[in-house]
Amino acid sequence: MNIKQVVSRLAVALISVSLMSVAHAELTIAYITNGNTNEGWTLINGGAKAAGKKAGVKFIELAAEKGELSKQLAIVEDMITRKVDAIAIAPVDSAGISPAVNRALAAGIPVVAVDTNVTGSKITSYVATDNIKAANVQGDWAAGQIKDGDKVIYITGDLGQSTGQERKKGFVDALKAKRPNAKIIEVSTTWDQTQAQNGVESALRANSDVKLIACAWDGGALGAVAAMKGAGIKQGEIKLAGFDGSPGGLDMMKQGWQQANAAQMLAKIGAVGVETAIAAAKKQKVEARIDTGAFLVLPSNVDKFAKDSGVAQFMKVK
Repeated sequence: MNIKQVVSRLAVALISVSLMSVAHAELTIAYITNGNTNEGWTLINGGAKAAGKKAGVKFIELAAEKGELSKQLAIVEDMITRKVDAIAIAPVDSAGISPAVNRALAAGIPVVAVDTNVTGSKITSYVATDNIKAANVQGDWAAGQIKDGDKVIYITGDLGQSTGQERKKGFVDALKAKRPNAKIIEVSTTWDQTQAQNGVESALRANSDVKLIACAWDGGALGAVAAMKGAGIKQGEIKLAGFDGSPGGLDMMKQGWQQANAAQMLAKIGAVGVETAIAAAKKQKVEARIDTGAFLVLPSNVDKFAKDSGVAQFMKVK
């Protein structure tokens, strides 16, 4: 091989490396949220955006306006048409989004579910808190605060989503394991704070002897506090267990309204979700299920958790 051939092959190799670098830099990751704008989702979405920025990918963030399934389906279809390299999605409806997710997977686009799972699809990965395990801790704590036979209000999330289903199951299973005769008064919501407030107001009017209120998310706890204030109930008279570890939830604890919180690592959920989507886009092996962890926050450790989790910067009560 003469010098000219060597130089030519070296040039081709350098061009190949350059093209690979450009391809890496131009990875396009779609992050599709469910339209929720509460504090928990602000932190999850912030973590996702930060991960995309850190990785240097083209990051497309879109939301299902008003949490409508039809709009989220249309967004996924558009991302398929645009041939994005991977999709990270927080489903509006776990089963309803499945047809569009299956089309994305068939098109060779990895799909990572964030916080809420997709049912009816063999997705690339599911990144979230182990909701059943975290809700077990919440239910176990609640069982220790009441006597067998006492009344408990449970505010659900959207039971059309895996997240709402799992949190309810985890709480009820753990509570009933220790307090089998506890009476659970269910307040159904679709992650709507006003629904929670109205439902608790009605439940309290019919049940003046409620001992504890547990919630599938901290927005529900905010609704419960509003209902208790309206009924003239003071801090601690009815114990309150939240779920999320959101700034508002921890503020309620600092004010004496909330006594326990099954806290998620909110920003971590979004960050790991996008990091996993990026890894899948690069054809790297990713775990099918990634648990981002949870922590039982109590008044005795709320300050430390708020600081360590990064939530403290968003809290109003210091």
